[in-house]
Amino acid sequence: MHQISKEPVHSDSGKKNFSIAFGLERIGLIALRAPRTAAVVLLALCVIAVFGIQRIKIDDSLSQLFRSDTPEYKQYEEVTKRFPSSEYDVLVVVEGKSLLERSSLEKLRDLVTDLQLVDGTRGIISLFSARQPPEGGRLPAALFPETLPEGAAYDAFIKRVKENEVIKGKLLSEDGTLALIVLALDPKIVGNKGLNATIGEVRKLMSEDLADTGLNSQLSGVPVMQLEIRNAVERDGLTYNIAGILAGCIIAIIFFRRISFMIVAAFPPLLAILLSIGTLGWLGFSLNMFLNVMTPLIMVISFADSMQLTFAARDRLIAGEDKFTAFRNAVLVVGPACVLTHGTAALSFLALQFSDSDLIRTFGEAGLMATVIALLAVLSLVPVFGVLLVRKENLLATKVKGADRGVEALRTFCAFIAKRMVGHPGLFSLIALLVVLGLGIIYASLEPRYRLADQVPDKQQAVEASSRLDAKLTGANPIDVLIEFPKGKSLYDPETLDTIAAVHSIIEKQAGVGNVWSIETLRRWLAEKAGR
Repeated sequence: MHQISKEPVHSDSGKKNFSIAFGLERIGLIALRAPRTAAVVLLALCVIAVFGIQRIKIDDSLSQLFRSDTPEYKQYEEVTKRFPSSEYDVLVVVEGKSLLERSSLEKLRDLVTDLQLVDGTRGIISLFSARQPPEGGRLPAALFPETLPEGAAYDAFIKRVKENEVIKGKLLSEDGTLALIVLALDPKIVGNKGLNATIGEVRKLMSEDLADTGLNSQLSGVPVMQLEIRNAVERDGLTYNIAGILAGCIIAIIFFRRISFMIVAAFPPLLAILLSIGTLGWLGFSLNMFLNVMTPLIMVISFADSMQLTFAARDRLIAGEDKFTAFRNAVLVVGPACVLTHGTAALSFLALQFSDSDLIRTFGEAGLMATVIALLAVLSLVPVFGVLLVRKENLLATKVKGADRGVEALRTFCAFIAKRMVGHPGLFSLIALLVVLGLGIIYASLEPRYRLADQVPDKQQAVEASSRLDAKLTGANPIDVLIEFPKGKSLYDPETLDTIAAVHSIIEKQAGVGNVWSIETLRRWLAEKAGR
């Protein structure tokens, strides 16, 4: 066993070097004292982390994106508790020029009937829910008869359907080419993995029932967006991690040209991600789109530091140092820069704790924790892997002599940049300041966007269906107006109905409002058609 020198690295003048990281880099030397024991501890931690990863849940809640302590969000939460239906409504959008043809309507009615039988559904609203005006004091009859008329009678019937005030512009577009079906799901289904099966069954029925009609059918709504977000989070997490592993290994093998150095450089960042995600799982964090971004961010920072440590140790091995001394000195020389890199990232995550958004604060907490774990992993595992895996270090200088062109080219390029920067510090500082100011101005001009559809991955069906609703039914993103009754007042009191009518009239006169739907809509329809 080699004896690890406990003397610090000295400068040419013989004075002790000052650590800009206040000696925090020496944490990496603890594992170097007993590398085999450290490897066993690492293996145990990895096993524990794997179990932690299995505990992680996917947070696909769209409302979570906007959670905060503001009065507006608290009011939204209260409305959602009282009227939860919009959180669980699947919007089935059916579109086509042949929508109101007799055969198409029959197929569409079959679809509506079948959708009511899907497990996890609570109710359904469609144009087939519409009623005719009441006659003779009797209950309003269904607008769509059991058997659809034919010929001229069918044309007159379609005219009545298009003119029906209850569904026109709400469940049926005014040009008669788009229909909306609102399918209410059981909240228990939306909150678990059963949502995937339910949405899959709905898609299957749409495909089967509307076959050969020429109609295009799509799904939208909060549950569908949640499912697409959940699938995207799982897919992106896998993609990011696999891409990171491959990129790290390829870069390391290109520069170091030895499997042992590739493992030393590439594996600590990967294990840092494993340990970080496992820790988040044990602490009850849920993966979402924000935390998915954290994984490649931490991996890039950690991989850069790991490469620097490995590069420094390799240079010392080529210079003739034994592997224990080489990796120890690499930690002492490069380690402070690694601490500053991770420390800067940690401060950025810490600053997010001052945000009003609960989601951003959670992202900051997870990022801070992952940064600390990544720093400890890189500082500890690079030297441990180095002393355990590097063999015949005394022959390294002979083997790489004259064959290190890639590294030498990179060294020459970096020296060129450093020489120019040091030679004109004022000029480059001014350029950097101007760039920061320019980017700051661009950032300040960004317009905040809060549409739920913007949070769903691009090119997904829910986004396209939502845009069709925006175009044909004057908006897929309604604004809910809450009217609370005074104590002792009911919905049918004249004062209550007058208040609803007044609010309805005010809103429908507002610029940008395409459609208003309330009890007043039904009252006006009854007053017009039945004289009530």
